Amino acid sequence: MLIPFFLKLRQAKVPVTLREFLDLLGGMEAGLADFDVEAFYFLARAALVKDERFIDRFDQVFSQHFRGLTAIAGADGVDVETLPEDWLRKLAEKHLTPEEKALVESLGGFDKLMETLKKRLEEQKGRHQGGSKWIGTAGTSPFGAYGYNPEGVRIGQEGSRHRKAVKMWDKREFRDFDDSREIGTRNIKIALKRLRRWVREGAADELDLAGTIRSTAEHGYLDVQTRPERRNAVKLLMFFDVGGSMDDHVMVVEELFSAARAEFRHLEHFYFHNCLYESVWRDNRRRSERLPVTDILRSYGPDYKVIFVGDATMSPYEITHAGGSVEHWNKEPGAAWIARMTGHFHRVAWINPVPQGHWDYTQSLVIMRQLLNDCMFPLTLQGLEQATRQLAR
Repeated sequence: MLIPFFLKLRQAKVPVTLREFLDLLGGMEAGLADFDVEAFYFLARAALVKDERFIDRFDQVFSQHFRGLTAIAGADGVDVETLPEDWLRKLAEKHLTPEEKALVESLGGFDKLMETLKKRLEEQKGRHQGGSKWIGTAGTSPFGAYGYNPEGVRIGQEGSRHRKAVKMWDKREFRDFDDSREIGTRNIKIALKRLRRWVREGAADELDLAGTIRSTAEHGYLDVQTRPERRNAVKLLMFFDVGGSMDDHVMVVEELFSAARAEFRHLEHFYFHNCLYESVWRDNRRRSERLPVTDILRSYGPDYKVIFVGDATMSPYEITHAGGSVEHWNKEPGAAWIARMTGHFHRVAWINPVPQGHWDYTQSLVIMRQLLNDCMFPLTLQGLEQATRQLAR
């Protein structure tokens, strides 16, 4: 049973190894998940998944391989003994609210619910659509899928509709950890941790345990040693596109900004609209107080990392022509200012909230990618990891 599960995880590109598989077997032999499907799920996930981005794939494979009640929906002749009644009972006791338990009692209690389900399984010989008794779909029976009953057992349904089933067997957890999905602040922080260069700076106020042990051994008495705190020395400039089409991406960009502020001590941020021109601003409420880009080039050294955040969706003329800006008359095309930035700073990347599959259909986006030597990455966990890897080189 477990070997095919292990192979399916490998097929789904979840990087599980034989060592991790043996850890799972060891946990089962130790009795960590006896007769408890949830305990087995968490044990298997803890043993086999070592990176959060693969939790969603693990959940999908787990759901497909250990079908539980979903197998009943597609079988003509169902063995009643395969129904995990103990699991249902434990999960019901754990997850049902007092109000939901009262609803279950309206059928005669949990025992009566399971007894009736077994009886229906014995009597039913095939698939059933609609109705109020048989196990099937689109009905009001307490058993089945795509119907309604306040104290039912859902069988073989993709997702929840009325949130009334005793156990949502098909539910998948941690979808946000898939590396192809847009992500929240916590996951962004995880991705940004790759962009770190640790140095020890400041006052020597952190205990140096190894140094204390060595010095104490050398002198024969307790000799406490301290050292400067280790801090992230990466210096980062972030430029955010605001307004227009970027209004659709405000929430995810705010999460990125919040995560970056938490991760980097040396962070400066600026705003622009559509494309970088001769000036930017720091506060959208005081947009008229602009800072010349030439001042930025003079003030910040080439060792600063630069991240542009925007959808790069605009008229191509806003990038390629003088006077192309929709807000003012720009004496030089945006492409000239992008070139100055990439020429001054050693590492520049562009983070784009637009799904990567749409990039080739927008001419301005294609032009911007060319100006940045293809250093444009989607705002997903995988995209951020690629961007931080590029910036860390």
